[in-house]
Amino acid sequence: MAQVSKALCIISMKVIFKKKLKDQAPNMSVGSEYEVIGIEGDSYRIVCDEGEPYLYEPEQFEVTDSTQPEFWIKEYGEDGELYAYPVAWFHNYFFERYFDNESGVVNSFWKEYERLYKIAKNA
Repeated sequence: MAQVSKALCIISMKVIFKKKLKDQAPNMSVGSEYEVIGIEGDSYRIVCDEGEPYLYEPEQFEVTDSTQPEFWIKEYGEDGELYAYPVAWFHNYFFERYFDNESGVVNSFWKEYERLYKIAKNA
């Protein structure tokens, strides 16, 4: 009897970059598809072409897959804005600490990113 292996498939939110905003750095390619790795105050956290996890406004994108990963935890702010991230990035001002180059935070981000999204990127 042949063995059947089941591949792990992570569903993730995907968007196509449509437009740059005035004075925005040229770190995204119009027409390219990107994976949303989190949502902060309704803005999308995406690893840009320069390899940094920046926030972008939703109106800059066309959503091609709106499925949010099951491993995201979600909360809503006072005005109904969505905050959704993997648990490791959700609290303690994680991305502020990332961009402040706090010891260990950058490495922690990339380890978790590879663990959570590598399969989705190659799917």
